Amino acid sequence: MSVLLIAGSPSENSRSAALLEAVRSRLLARDALVDKVLIRDLSPQALLLADVGHRSIAKALDQVQRARAIVVATPVYKAAYSGVLKVFLDLLPQTAFKNKTVLPLATGGSPHHMLALDYALRPVLQSLGAHLILPGIFASDFQVALLPQGGYQIHDDIQQRLDAAVEQLPLAIGRRSALPSATHSFAPVHFSSVRCSV
Repeated sequence: MSVLLIAGSPSENSRSAALLEAVRSRLLARDALVDKVLIRDLSPQALLLADVGHRSIAKALDQVQRARAIVVATPVYKAAYSGVLKVFLDLLPQTAFKNKTVLPLATGGSPHHMLALDYALRPVLQSLGAHLILPGIFASDFQVALLPQGGYQIHDDIQQRLDAAVEQLPLAIGRRSALPSATHSFAPVHFSSVRCSV
C-alpha cells in the first residue's frame, strides 16, 4: 500500500503536522510505503504561477499520481482549509485523485471549525475524482496540546480515531480493487419496453 501524506500547513511545526506524523508512524508500523509532500517546501513562485514544469512541483505531482491513498492535513483558517493547500490542489489535474482513497485531517482553534472538513475541503477532494473519502478527523487546539518542551500531545480520543482511520485505509483500497470494472455495459432496452408512471 503506497500512501502519500500532504502537509498543508504553512508552518514547519504545527498541530496538523503532528496529526500527519501520527498517521505516518501508524502506517510505517503496518509496513506501508509512505511518501510526503510538504507544500511549504515547494517553490512559492512556482506554486503561485502554476508552473507545473518546475522541478519541485513536477516531483509533487508525480508523487500524487503514484500513490494509492492520500492523507491531507490542514489547519483551518477563516472557516476553510489553508491557502497553501488551496494553491497546491489548484495545480492538480481534474482527475488527480481518481481511484484513490483519501483521508482528510484538520486542526482548528475551536470545534466550531469542524464543519470546514465537510463544507470546504471534502467538495474539493471529490471534484478531484477521489474514489472514496474516509470520514475526516478534526482536532481542536486542546486536543493537540503544545508541550512546554516543544512538540505536541495528541488527546486519547483523537489517537483512537487515527488508529481507526489508518485501519480503514487498506480495507478501503481493497474494496476499491474488488469493484467491478466500470467498462461493463447493460444490454440496450427498446423504447417500447420502458414503463413509467406519472
